[in-house]
Amino acid sequence: MTTQPTLDVPGDVLRPGDAGYDSARAVFNAMIDRRPLAVVRCHDAADVARGIAFARDHDLVLSVRGGGHNVAGSAVCDGGIMLDLSPMRGVRVDPERRRAQAGAGMLLGDLDRATQRHGLATPLGVMSRTGIAGLTLGGGLGWLNGRYGLACDNLVAAEVVTADGEVLRVGPQEHADLLWGLRGGGGNFGVVTSFGYRLHPVGPVLAGGLAYPWETAGDVLRFHDEFMAAAPDELSTAVSLALDPSGAPMLSLAVCWCGSPDAGERVLRPLRAFGRPAPDAITVMPYVALQSAPDAGFPLGMQHYWKSGYLRHLTDGAIGTLLEIATAMPPGVSGIGLQALRGAAARVPVDATAFPHRADQYDFLILAQWADPEESARTIAWARESFAAMAPHLEDAVYVNNLGVEGSDRVRSAYGPNRGRLAELKQAYDPANVFRLNQNITPAANGTRVGRSAEAASGVR
Repeated sequence: MTTQPTLDVPGDVLRPGDAGYDSARAVFNAMIDRRPLAVVRCHDAADVARGIAFARDHDLVLSVRGGGHNVAGSAVCDGGIMLDLSPMRGVRVDPERRRAQAGAGMLLGDLDRATQRHGLATPLGVMSRTGIAGLTLGGGLGWLNGRYGLACDNLVAAEVVTADGEVLRVGPQEHADLLWGLRGGGGNFGVVTSFGYRLHPVGPVLAGGLAYPWETAGDVLRFHDEFMAAAPDELSTAVSLALDPSGAPMLSLAVCWCGSPDAGERVLRPLRAFGRPAPDAITVMPYVALQSAPDAGFPLGMQHYWKSGYLRHLTDGAIGTLLEIATAMPPGVSGIGLQALRGAAARVPVDATAFPHRADQYDFLILAQWADPEESARTIAWARESFAAMAPHLEDAVYVNNLGVEGSDRVRSAYGPNRGRLAELKQAYDPANVFRLNQNITPAANGTRVGRSAEAASGVR
């Protein structure tokens, strides 16, 4: 009979059968059902270091949970040690320096509320229940990207626990190479326990949605694409194709203007007048209201399967394919999204951060979402077939935060031209590939150590 090792880590440690264990291992994607040997609820960097040491000493696979929102489910492992950072939700805002320091367990809504008390914000994502950690480390595309860049562009400091248990203070003057890698390289180099962000003045935003008759969808897509090519940086948009409550396809357009509301009214006038939108729900609202608006559309307990890529040229062929796959969408709450990456986020040099996808383009996402496991085969088949149909129109690139378990070629596409430098950085900070339950960057010298349950936890074929 095999005896499980005793876990001598101060603080909260949950094992199978303990109260709270099942809720701690549950993540955003209900398709993921993995059972760690133990969940270590970390309160500080010392807890993280002890958890890493235990996993290494006992040759156990290690996973790290921030907000648990990753579609691949890499936050939770089978038979290994899961570091749960959700207790680490402290935040300090310095309004004079326009800086915030946030714990790795914070959600977007937590940080937005703290910074908005001072009329400030840092670019994050578009849903308040997303964790700041995974979002920032993978890039962080949100409503402020046109004016202020991505979340990773505004990461100015971090506290990182390495595979050897060392706690590093990372910034432009200390471990600058690591700061570069944290800006888009995912959780490959260590466990980030604290994030330091640059803040910007953000007051109430002019935001909301426009819905269009389906017969005008093609014309709206073309007009919107042309309109955004000349739009000011203050404007960000996202197109959505979904089914309405009757099951008919619909196109909607969400907008956010983060400048003067009066100027936004003038800029948006042509867009709001085109294509007979009904209703026009654009209004001035608090920024936190915009950030939490999509939450109801992603209830907990849903199953998710995503396919994604970058669409740089919205050609007639791409529009035709988009409309075809939308009409074939299975009944339910799935959708197709086109979120604009533009302006300041697009102008950063490709090699300035680990995030390489710097061009005016759309983050194209097929978001299959369903509740009944009986619908899994049909819904996943639609997502795969739809992505295959769109593939000729997409770049050989993908946003790492949208990537599921899709193989090494897709991981290479996520890191693009920066993957060589990232592999060297991985060799320097994690040569044994301890942090491998992610969209993994193999160390340059290929010094990979595989612990028990690694294949099951990572979804490797």
